[in-house]
Amino acid sequence: MEQALSSYKVFYEVAKAGNISKAAKKLFISQPAISKSIVKLEEQIGVKLFNRNSRGVHLTAEGEILFSHVKEAFEYIEQGEDEIKRLKEFNIGHLRIGASTTLCKFILIPYLKEYLKEYPHMKITIENQDTTNTLAKIENHKLDVGVVVLQGLKPGIKFLKIMDVEDVFVCTPEYLKNLKAIEGEDVDIFEKANLMLLDRGNVSRRHVDEYMKENGITPRRILEMSTMDLLIDFAKIGLGVSAVIKEFVAKELHEGKLIQIPMEAPFRKRQAGFVFQDSNKNEALKTFLQSTR
Repeated sequence: MEQALSSYKVFYEVAKAGNISKAAKKLFISQPAISKSIVKLEEQIGVKLFNRNSRGVHLTAEGEILFSHVKEAFEYIEQGEDEIKRLKEFNIGHLRIGASTTLCKFILIPYLKEYLKEYPHMKITIENQDTTNTLAKIENHKLDVGVVVLQGLKPGIKFLKIMDVEDVFVCTPEYLKNLKAIEGEDVDIFEKANLMLLDRGNVSRRHVDEYMKENGITPRRILEMSTMDLLIDFAKIGLGVSAVIKEFVAKELHEGKLIQIPMEAPFRKRQAGFVFQDSNKNEALKTFLQSTR
């Protein structure tokens, strides 16, 4: 494997440079040694990797496939080396965070603002995605920490609770008033109203679906949206009834811009907070978690 790794390094640099001479200079080895290494690798995997012409070399179709994988591997190695150099030279780390747009807005930003006051030179990468993808990347060590509303965790994943959250149905006072004027005071809201929900597969959507099933609610008009921010915004313009987290519309409820639809059975409360791999030894993660307590 050690010999193969050096051959892949040669392949990687030649493919990037498109020229054996340039690759040789970068690697501080001779051009014949470069050529010999490429031939050996081609023999080892049984395909031709480069086509050669007067201007240099370019990848074959098989070479392109191999390069896409090798490129990712060496970029990860280079990223690791860069992080070590930054830590050593400037005492700077790298923290990779995953969160949905809504959780970034209502949970992450306040904590991140305080954290960066203490660690202003910390490199922060934020990936905007749903909870399912965030958890998958935490499990695969592609993120250091995620902001989620808890729905169950796999072994090895730790959870740091920030707050309890409660799901509710909301709309504008005007929307409910108009609906009752058209359909009557005893209108079945879930049969006649536009019910706005997150996309299927979203963790919060599954929670709402389970609640409706348990309580015999069968909505007739469903509008699906990709983020809770959109659910909130469309509820505020009077498009329908949205299923949202109550804590994220506290201001609108207090000001009367939105009202909560009363339900016989309340939603089961959930927990929001940070998830991370218990085995993750990243110092940046350690400092971030300490700052949240």
